[in-house]
Amino acid sequence: MNLKEIKELISLMNENALTEIEIEREGSKIKIKKGAEGFEFSGPRPTVEYRPGPVSEVHSAPAAAASGSGKSTNAISSPMVGTFYRAPSPETPSFVEVGQTVEIGQIVCIVEAMKLMNEIKSEVKGRIVEVAVENGEPVEFGQTLFVVEPVG
Repeated sequence: MNLKEIKELISLMNENALTEIEIEREGSKIKIKKGAEGFEFSGPRPTVEYRPGPVSEVHSAPAAAASGSGKSTNAISSPMVGTFYRAPSPETPSFVEVGQTVEIGQIVCIVEAMKLMNEIKSEVKGRIVEVAVENGEPVEFGQTLFVVEPVG
């Protein structure tokens, strides 16, 4: 991790009233803890520099079989660290619900990162079988947001 990424983590902690965050990526581990006297860092200095991909990408990866049905599923994963929102505002309905079929390119949620609202689009066509994150919950890079069962 570089200094810019550490500052982003501190901003994320302040925005979400977090007192501690620990991240492990590619053999590097960092723990940031906010106490009464400010921030405290622990862990060895990282030796691998992390370079995030474009924020508009959503990675699909195999996920666990849905409800033991034996059918293959895909995951719609978070392309960044941020806060997960199922709807564009608290007064509007969620982008998608369990049981709904989604198309490639359809907006499924928003991940707020550094005060920017990033629309996350599906890269798979299928039926939503699980929403893996609660609304307003912090998410990490690569964390599964939705489990999707492919459809023809």
